[in-house]
Amino acid sequence: MNRRNFLGTISAATFLSSRLGFAADNHRIEKIGVQLYTVRNQIKQDFEGTIAKVAQIGYKEVEFAGYFDHSPKDIRAILERNRLTGPSAHVEYKVLSPDQWPQALEAAKVIGHEYIVNPWVPEELRKSPDDWKRVAENFNRAGAESKKAGIQFAYHNHWFEFQPMSDGQLPYDILLKNCDASLVKMELDLCWITVAGKDPLQYFSRYPGRFPLVHVKDTKGIPGADATKAQDFGSSMKEMTEVGSGIIDWKRIFANSNEAGIKHYFVEHDNPSSPFESITKSYRYLEQLRF
Repeated sequence: MNRRNFLGTISAATFLSSRLGFAADNHRIEKIGVQLYTVRNQIKQDFEGTIAKVAQIGYKEVEFAGYFDHSPKDIRAILERNRLTGPSAHVEYKVLSPDQWPQALEAAKVIGHEYIVNPWVPEELRKSPDDWKRVAENFNRAGAESKKAGIQFAYHNHWFEFQPMSDGQLPYDILLKNCDASLVKMELDLCWITVAGKDPLQYFSRYPGRFPLVHVKDTKGIPGADATKAQDFGSSMKEMTEVGSGIIDWKRIFANSNEAGIKHYFVEHDNPSSPFESITKSYRYLEQLRF
């Protein structure tokens, strides 16, 4: 084989590998983040001290789930003192209302958020496919307003978005179909989609680039069905564990990060027995992970 053919073979192999998402085990997460909901009880008691401990563990990014009566200016200063950034924050669905959304966007700009994420739609607003279509309309409206402010809107899932509605549609699919891809991105919770029995790679393939944010948390198992053949998703809370200690194949998922469009990886554990130990263990696993 001459030099030209050899180099051509290498280039073709490199291109094919990158397209398929498994080029080599030399990729890593550059900036590991944490969802501060994991340490919510600690941050209520000592806001800046908790932020400092998160930074000491090695985290570079944090995602907020409430500001705990701290001003946007003070939060920005606390982040800067600890050499952290806050790319995103979670806000309640009611905050998307026209009378609250402008203030939320203004606060986000001061703190330095690039994204604002709605993590939960109230149950009374998601009983039918039409309900989810109305949610999508609201998301598009909020997303259009946030885009004008230079901030991307996104939605974070739980398990119920992957349970069929009366017409067989999945709420998550309804959202992806009816939300404008430029106005509404998805923060995919990789634990909840796994618990619901779905494969995130299928969504990456069907909707490339729609998932700039992910929640990284693990589970020891999938909820079983009872006598009525209904799954007990409440039991999943007990099965949550530190990243790398459960059944999720992180290497397989993150090898497809480029296709998904993932930019931010936030560790989360909904109910850890020891929050700081939990996020430390997850950080150490992800810090050494190559994909």
